[in-house]
Amino acid sequence: MKNQNPNDLFVPTYTRSAPAIVKGDGSRLQDSSGRKYLDFCSGIAVNALGHNHPALQKALERQGKKLLHASNLYFMQPQIDLAHLLIKQSFADRVFFCNSGTEAIEAAIKFARKWAGLQSDKKINILSFGDAFHGRTYGALSATPQAKFHAGFGPLMKGFYAAPLNDFAKTEKQLARREYAAIIIEPIQGESGINEAREDFLHFLREYATDSRTVLIFDEIQCGVGRTGTLWHYEQHGVIPDMMTLAKPLGGGLPLGAVLTTDEIAACISPGDHGTTFGGNPLACALGGEVIKVVSKRSFLKNVCDRGTYLTGKLQELAARRSRLVEVVGDGLMVGVRVKDDPAPIIKKCMSKGLMLIKGGNNTIRFMPPLIITQREIDKAIAIFAASI
Repeated sequence: MKNQNPNDLFVPTYTRSAPAIVKGDGSRLQDSSGRKYLDFCSGIAVNALGHNHPALQKALERQGKKLLHASNLYFMQPQIDLAHLLIKQSFADRVFFCNSGTEAIEAAIKFARKWAGLQSDKKINILSFGDAFHGRTYGALSATPQAKFHAGFGPLMKGFYAAPLNDFAKTEKQLARREYAAIIIEPIQGESGINEAREDFLHFLREYATDSRTVLIFDEIQCGVGRTGTLWHYEQHGVIPDMMTLAKPLGGGLPLGAVLTTDEIAACISPGDHGTTFGGNPLACALGGEVIKVVSKRSFLKNVCDRGTYLTGKLQELAARRSRLVEVVGDGLMVGVRVKDDPAPIIKKCMSKGLMLIKGGNNTIRFMPPLIITQREIDKAIAIFAASI
């Protein structure tokens, strides 16, 4: 059994690299053969504070000695503490905790439909945008208008429609055709290759949602919690959503998702309308509290902005010299490099040289290091990337 190929153990839902990752420290990971890697993946934007951050280690030890699980039939102190932090640092009045981003999307869809249904039984539809990725469960998948994720899993849920991102005319046309419970948008699309929603487009959606009594949901599962240099990306545009979904970095590496919402929307939800056994796990919430405390500091966010500007500048310099690189896109430490052809061979070559990167849509290579990344580590990553093109 010891020498069995790990690929023979699991349902083949991933294309995995071997050997297995066994430990990490800061912005570096180590595999079972002893090889070290510079981590510009950060668990797909999960490890915002890198690996083995002291604040998270202390929180693990402290909470681990107290309580791992009770039940959402009762209050648990780490949930209360984290909810206070999230509400204090955002537009929200109320929080719902779950285990993942896709669970947060499912909850947001249900909450929006319940609230909208009190106005009209026709307000059931959900509008999302081309190339969006909101998750893999059926509601989240139905809000993900990409055929490659749908293949073999139909029929999807009814009432989901899409318009091209940043296309005012086609979005207005789609909105005019039917009544909507919610509009859901990633302010920056991650999986599809770092596609940014224009500020005037977000303002347009906010105005429509307000006028039509439609819920505006921002999916900040990947771009939130400091990734783009502000705690929440919506702060950069002055557009406040009615609901916001969070996950990935929120739990400090443990499964934790959240829906942030207003009192008005929360008031339509009654006991039994929705729930979760493990959502808001006290250990995950204890780590989440430390993540928010660290990331929300002005000095920390300024450093993210500075490192993001430096990384983007270095990549733009490289793109100007290498014709294979088309453009550099993104914000803060959520950066993409579009290439002329499939980027997979480049990513594989970088991995062989000790740099972890992520493939995205539209022939994009995603650079999403931990938010604690240093300038020296960025220089090392750029050198490996340049040597791998």
